[in-house]
Amino acid sequence: MSEVQQQPGKQVMPLSEALEKLARLEQENKLAEADEFASLMLAAMPEHPHILHLAGIVAYRNGRMEQAIERMEKSEAIAPEVALYPRNMCEVYRGAGRLDDAVRAGHRAVELAPQDARAHFNLALIHYERLELDEAVNVSDQAIALDPEFAEAHFEKAEALLLAGRMRDGWESYEWRFKLKQAEGMLPKTDKPQWQGEPLPPGRLLIIGDQGFGDCIQFGRLIPWAALLCPQPVLACSGELTPLLRQIPGIGRLVTRWEDTGEFDAYIPLSGLPRLAGIGTDNVPPAGYLSPPTTLVEEWREKLDRLCPKGKKRVALVWAGRPTHKNDRKRTLKLAQFAPLFAREDIVILTVQKGDQISQVGGYYGRAPLVNLGPEIGNFLDTMAILKSVDRLVTIDTSVAHVAGAAGVPTSVVLPHAPDWRWLLNRDDTPWYPSVKLFRQQKAYDWSGVIERVVAEL
Repeated sequence: MSEVQQQPGKQVMPLSEALEKLARLEQENKLAEADEFASLMLAAMPEHPHILHLAGIVAYRNGRMEQAIERMEKSEAIAPEVALYPRNMCEVYRGAGRLDDAVRAGHRAVELAPQDARAHFNLALIHYERLELDEAVNVSDQAIALDPEFAEAHFEKAEALLLAGRMRDGWESYEWRFKLKQAEGMLPKTDKPQWQGEPLPPGRLLIIGDQGFGDCIQFGRLIPWAALLCPQPVLACSGELTPLLRQIPGIGRLVTRWEDTGEFDAYIPLSGLPRLAGIGTDNVPPAGYLSPPTTLVEEWREKLDRLCPKGKKRVALVWAGRPTHKNDRKRTLKLAQFAPLFAREDIVILTVQKGDQISQVGGYYGRAPLVNLGPEIGNFLDTMAILKSVDRLVTIDTSVAHVAGAAGVPTSVVLPHAPDWRWLLNRDDTPWYPSVKLFRQQKAYDWSGVIERVVAEL
């Protein structure tokens, strides 16, 4: 059979056209429509390998992991010589936390299609997840050799180098981040050059607060260094960051819209400053460069004195990251997973979580009193002022960890097995923030024991 009937009574569609339609629906994120169409195709041709494969991808995108794996493994069993199938299985196995299966699929894809740069790239991702960083760099290099303009491969190499602590090498590959699809619109449309560290007249350098809130806070410490060469640089950043970043000395003007930048001679992304400054693990500028207004600290201290039982340690808590972040699966827990913390009778928990995840507080049960501050927090300055009145922050890897670290607040950060590059490996401290202690997964995608270790050290 080489045709698919869409619905009873309707004209049949040629198989090639139907496959193209299914792939297009998935790529356009029309996942409900893709799901329905995949079911029709499977009903017509349940043993067709490419229908099974595409239907598996649709199931994966819709969050049905087991069904996705079942369909895609079946497609590979039917057509074991098709390199595309194990190549895509890499990502699905990775999402399921089955890293041994993922690396086997990755090697199989490379074996079947040694000239496919994407197959090498997918394998490099798995090596990163397995903390096989030398292999991640080498396989990324193989992808780059096949496709020198493969921005994702360059970026993956950068992340592996940076995570391994090879920062000065990593910063060079890190420059490829602006050629990634998701970076579109991150930089201004201009014919002016990117700054390379040369002196400029006052106010003629534009520094751009690119990437996430945490990145901007982390790299903001380098603005005074840039201001030594280019006095009074203009800083363009998100309005949510302005209360924090305007505290940093050396900034001229601070703007939140491209049209307000005025004339400039050169620009530099904030995350590009570490490369120019030659930052490695041995020369990170000190933290403590952010501090909330004294009056705001006093306001929150008085409020917390009223709300919190006396004689108990105050522990601030953030359990979930931003849902739109590409690594949200690694940066979000359920509130209930912090149950070992809730069992402590000598603490009071202050939630400084923002966003929809606050609703989980409604199901809280624990011995420790819980005060939900999230709805009352207006901006990052409020968060920082609160943190100045607690004994410790406990958080997953989010922007709040950077706020606390930059302000010198004692902080416990829980991390996945393969963390973001900035947290490095095999250490429970970080050169970026001396007040931060790191608690890592011992096994990929397994949080067992992590929260218990945090609680034991409170």
